[in-house]
Amino acid sequence: MNGDSTRCVRAVAAEKIPGSPMQRGPVFAAPYQLSAEEGTETDTYARASNPGWRDLESALASLEGASGALAVGSGMSAVTVALRSLLTAGDTVVVPSDGYYQVRAYARERLEPMGITVHELKTTEMASEVAAGLLATAAGTTVVVAETPANPSLDVVDLRAVSERCRSVGAVLVVDNTTATPLGQQPLELGADVVVASGTKTLSGHSDLLMGYIAASDADLLARMGRERALSGTVLGPFETWLAHRSLGTAGLRFERQCANALALAALLESHPAAEHVRYPGLPGDPAHDVASAQMRSFGGLVSFEFGSADRFHRFVAGSELLVSATSFGGIHTTADRRARWGDPVPDGFVRISCGIEDTDDLIVDVERALSAL
Repeated sequence: MNGDSTRCVRAVAAEKIPGSPMQRGPVFAAPYQLSAEEGTETDTYARASNPGWRDLESALASLEGASGALAVGSGMSAVTVALRSLLTAGDTVVVPSDGYYQVRAYARERLEPMGITVHELKTTEMASEVAAGLLATAAGTTVVVAETPANPSLDVVDLRAVSERCRSVGAVLVVDNTTATPLGQQPLELGADVVVASGTKTLSGHSDLLMGYIAASDADLLARMGRERALSGTVLGPFETWLAHRSLGTAGLRFERQCANALALAALLESHPAAEHVRYPGLPGDPAHDVASAQMRSFGGLVSFEFGSADRFHRFVAGSELLVSATSFGGIHTTADRRARWGDPVPDGFVRISCGIEDTDDLIVDVERALSAL
């Protein structure tokens, strides 16, 4: 039973107890009744532990192939909780220079002033000799953060190669699995120590909540990160927890359609004169295709390409009936984002499209019409 939709439904299935609901609602925000036998309770305060988190975290761990998971308030919370747990003054962190820009900002603005050395490498350099030399001479504990496929460049890291290199020098490999999702890629199986991701996007999939999570199979790492979550208060609220758990059951169906739409859209763009530098790891001619094919089960719902200008981007969106101009990604609607507006080091006309779950034929007809009107 390895199909994505079967995995998703089984992941969120409640324990079979006669008379109990198939899925609990968000009731755990209420005060807990304490026992006279102090210290015997499973839950005493929702910020420390609660049944809603356990249900969601069990499902996330199952999907990531981890022994445990931690739900947090956002994808950035997942990154910051992990890095604060792993790094202290005198240590080293390597972050992708072409990945999510807020991770670079956090490393420079928060970690560097704490005495942590920050290095930036392109995604395509993570498995290179440049990276090997850096890791061999890095001070203190070294943490490598890899995002694959990278957002928004969609370059891919060879996780097996990077994990072997990290292991040889005692470095910790943290993989951001937001773009691929655990349905498209299993970083822990490929050698990563920790997975972080934004559940705001594809897994919850309805653009109606903020959520992040951390997954790992090392009990010590999970305990350290769980302690950091409790002390920092970067927790997930009860209603968001319930919504996320509810949404996971349909993640396989949604992701399958998003991937199909992305491949069809990428093929259209690749053949259209209005689009340049089309990137999608699922295209046979994409620079990342060989590595992606070796480690990914599906190639995700994101496609990137370039127009000549910001004006052409806005005319493109205005000429479409289905496309919505929006940041974030992974929802049921197809959205387009001009990434230069957020500070990504990309041309003004760089476009990232997040494919939704519209019928593939309808999406292709609509985008082709919008392109032809430019």
